Amino acid sequence: MITPLDIENKTFSKQVVNGYSTQEVHEFMAELLRDYEKMYKENIEYKDKIAVLNQGIQHYKAIEDTLQNALVVAQGTAETVKQNARVEADNILKEAEINAQKSVDEIGKVMLENQLKLQETKKQFDVYKAKMEALLISQLELLKDINDDEN
Repeated sequence: MITPLDIENKTFSKQVVNGYSTQEVHEFMAELLRDYEKMYKENIEYKDKIAVLNQGIQHYKAIEDTLQNALVVAQGTAETVKQNARVEADNILKEAEINAQKSVDEIGKVMLENQLKLQETKKQFDVYKAKMEALLISQLELLKDINDDEN
């Protein structure tokens, strides 16, 4: 690429007949030099900006990759947590069912024992009642005998 310095140092050979006006050529070359120098500097600035922007893009691509990796890890972790929670919930339910069954069995056992006690108490009451009836009857007989003896 031609640099502004190349344009500034460019010289032309002079022709005697039908040549260009030296002053016009110098003025045109000066104008061309100014414009070309301006464009050359802008081109360097744009290249620098492009390089900076490309670095920014690379930086953001790296951040994006990191975020995507973090998202994948977070999704995996969330799935693991959900799976562990399901397993724990299943275990809690099983334990609750076992405890409930134990409670039902224990209550059934207590009820059976209480029913047996109730039956035993009823038998004892029936025996007591029969003894009391027999005692009362014998007492009545005794009272009748005493009454008959007095008369």
